[in-house]
Amino acid sequence: MHPLKTGEAYDTITDRWTSSRFNRNNGIEQHKRALTFYGEATEHAVALDVGCGCTGRFFELLGEKGFTLEGIDASKKMLKLLEARNQECTLYHGDICTFTLPHKYDFITAWDSIWHVPLSQQGALITKLCHALKPGGVLIFTFGGTEKAGEHTNRTMGPEVYYASIGINGFIQTILDADCYCRHVEYDQHPELHTYIIAQRPTPTDCDD
Repeated sequence: MHPLKTGEAYDTITDRWTSSRFNRNNGIEQHKRALTFYGEATEHAVALDVGCGCTGRFFELLGEKGFTLEGIDASKKMLKLLEARNQECTLYHGDICTFTLPHKYDFITAWDSIWHVPLSQQGALITKLCHALKPGGVLIFTFGGTEKAGEHTNRTMGPEVYYASIGINGFIQTILDADCYCRHVEYDQHPELHTYIIAQRPTPTDCDD
């Protein structure tokens, strides 16, 4: 399924995230852990949220830390809702796989979005995001922590939605091949396969050691 088609599916279920029942703390502690690897945001530090959705909860956290905020999503309705919530962010509608990132970033998050990317493009996307980090920049993303690569669709949320994963070893190897460090890996909802990785681009000092 093309990512923009997934975006159209999400257009029909935005109420799942705008409802008072949605847990706005989902992913926050994990992002706080990722931020410890980055340190203090500089005056011109920029953060990108890939698959930013409509809640703005990560923007709130990153904004408090001093980051300039950017987001991209395949769902036009999600972006419209987010824009209404947060006027101090730059938002892009598009497919992250083909979207030309305007510059490099200090912090990139892709929480619960990478798994909608076609299996054949996931490795290239992680490489793209790693290469989009400034020296010392941090990437946090979630994925299906399977042992092997695989893909499927389901209607758990209503519309048919595509999911895929290149597997935990596939993601780790991709990060290493992109000349980044793998700082943290965790099955944070065990026994579910929901997994997140924190990766970091080395600084020149790191490379000299």
